Amino acid sequence: MKPITASAPGRPRRPLAPYAFLAPFLIPFVLFTLVPVGYAFWQSLHKTARTGGTFGKTRTVFAGLEQYGRVLGEDYFSESLLRVLGFALVQIPVMLLLALVLALLLDSTVARAKKFFRLVYFVPYGIPGVVAALMWAFLYDPRLSPVVDLLRSAGVQADLLGPDAILWSIANVVTWTYTGYNMLIIYAALQAVPADIAEAARMDGASGWTIALRIKIPIIRPALVLTGVFSLIGSFQLFTEPQVFRTISTSVTSTYTPNIAAYSLAAGDSYSEAAALSVVLAVVTFVLSFAFLRFTTRRQG
Repeated sequence: MKPITASAPGRPRRPLAPYAFLAPFLIPFVLFTLVPVGYAFWQSLHKTARTGGTFGKTRTVFAGLEQYGRVLGEDYFSESLLRVLGFALVQIPVMLLLALVLALLLDSTVARAKKFFRLVYFVPYGIPGVVAALMWAFLYDPRLSPVVDLLRSAGVQADLLGPDAILWSIANVVTWTYTGYNMLIIYAALQAVPADIAEAARMDGASGWTIALRIKIPIIRPALVLTGVFSLIGSFQLFTEPQVFRTISTSVTSTYTPNIAAYSLAAGDSYSEAAALSVVLAVVTFVLSFAFLRFTTRRQG
């Protein structure tokens, strides 16, 4: 059967099959990613103006980069951005280290009931984010939490919903939710490591710890980089967990993270400023993710 081709007079025939295979990805990507981003950028360049006084008619006018200047000049933007950056610098290494340890344990030759434990580690990711946040909020609430009661009985006074601990309480929820997801990616990469390499090292007297550190981890480094990029992007999109905690703790404000700030602006009819904030956040996330990729790729080289 000949491949589907398209050609113009005087030009070589080009197969259309690759475009047909790419279409299921490209069409949703264009409709649900590029088009919304383009519309947000267009909206960020405009503002709502009112004519005829306070109760006059409103109309949309071109404002250029005015909304971007307003966003960058606000204190909440830098504060929320630095907050999620600090969150990422602490939470991501801890989560990926746990995921790596769990994946190595499952991949070890002495592991038993691998399918069962793989499912157990992955189950938290299958729980909706709102449900997980509500469950942990119960465990953090000093009026209800058995965890807080246990800490108090040990002489530790901990306010897990207070301003000093709330960010790390959120980090614990995110770690609990996504460790199993990242573990599965790393475990899949470990399954692709040739068994004869580890067997040869074992015959040479290498211990399981040495094989993991010197052979397995260097081979699966691309998977670790991939999970790192995904986690970095997810950190700057932090929304569900702090939004749920906002209903039970005054420590989470309406500008606690950039995503919550954009949501609050949109809820207050400041659509142009919310769009500008979203575009700036997207650019910052892209730049940091690209820098992380370049840094890790250069170290690999």
